[in-house]
Amino acid sequence: MDPLATITCIEDLRRLAQRRVPRMFYDYADSGSYTENTYHANEADFRAIKLRQRVAVNISNRSTGTHMLGQPVAMPVALAPVGLTGMQHADGEILAARAARDFGVPFTLSTMSICSIEDVAEGTGGHPFWFQLYVMRDREFAAALIERARAAGCSALVLTLDLQVMGQRHKDIKNGLSAPPKPTLRNLLNLATKPAWCKAMLATRRRSFGNILGHAKGVTDLSSLAAWTNQQFDPTLSWSDVEWIKNRWGGKLVLKGILDAEDAQLAVRSGADALVVSNHGGRQLDGAPSSISALPAIAEAVGPQIEVWMDGGIRSGQDVLKARALGARGTLIGRSFIYGLGAHGQAGVTRALQILQKELDISMAFCGHTQIDQVNRGILLPQSLRQLPG
Repeated sequence: MDPLATITCIEDLRRLAQRRVPRMFYDYADSGSYTENTYHANEADFRAIKLRQRVAVNISNRSTGTHMLGQPVAMPVALAPVGLTGMQHADGEILAARAARDFGVPFTLSTMSICSIEDVAEGTGGHPFWFQLYVMRDREFAAALIERARAAGCSALVLTLDLQVMGQRHKDIKNGLSAPPKPTLRNLLNLATKPAWCKAMLATRRRSFGNILGHAKGVTDLSSLAAWTNQQFDPTLSWSDVEWIKNRWGGKLVLKGILDAEDAQLAVRSGADALVVSNHGGRQLDGAPSSISALPAIAEAVGPQIEVWMDGGIRSGQDVLKARALGARGTLIGRSFIYGLGAHGQAGVTRALQILQKELDISMAFCGHTQIDQVNRGILLPQSLRQLPG
């Protein structure tokens, strides 16, 4: 029997990933900062929103297809940039990018990936993907990353704005997650229970930060990498840097990490092509609003001047549908595809996408719609929206 046949929801994939991925790497992906209040609010606030069921409507010839940045996509979903994806599963970024390519949705590679820009380009046969940029103090290195993304055929640059300083994630400290990871007895015992993961990791050469090691000045091994990384996130990042990056890149630019309507209007003025309403999956400012509760005001503030997307808390196709109804032209998924990757590699990512699309399609039909581009706030029960914070 196909082991994926009985996986019917993202939660199934999460439980499998938790069993198969070493604790320190599973916890890295599945955690938030401080009390994790915002991390959990991202999911809880989606659940509070109720859908308006319609009947006796012709719901044949349905389509979840739309466009993001002018690119046709199978549904309004892209794979978000996630650091250390290649530690959830060997060669994880390549496998996830292949799954996204074959399914017809965009993949975004993180600056802090294990597989390099060049690895993913080669591993996907030159298929275009997006690259996410962190602005480092070393602007020469940032400029070199932009040029490498251009050379690899990346079709968009996603600039993350909300990681000038790191939010504290208690689990990472307790697990000894560092570069290199600390070989504590607890970690070694946990690794011994993950033989398939260990075997796959031993079979690949990609076990460090591929975009940085050997590319950044003075970074030649894991020890020098740790020191370099700790110094590089830049607290001076400003809108003038956004302008510099836009001019240097010259292509489609997405700004990720917007939670405030005033910042959204500044994003419009910057000339960016899209913004992502995001609280970094609840991993940065704990106590910030959930992404879905921040979305309506931002979408209203900018109107059609810029594509508004959102991420944070999406665990089902219904969540995608609700985000679309509240003004998001597109969504990004992080943990939902990471769970699939940790559970079953490339096939697991594909299964996660299949689950989301089927839930999106069926729920859209129950709401009386056949085209995702025609979905609006009318599919939601107004009284349930009053329960959202703000």
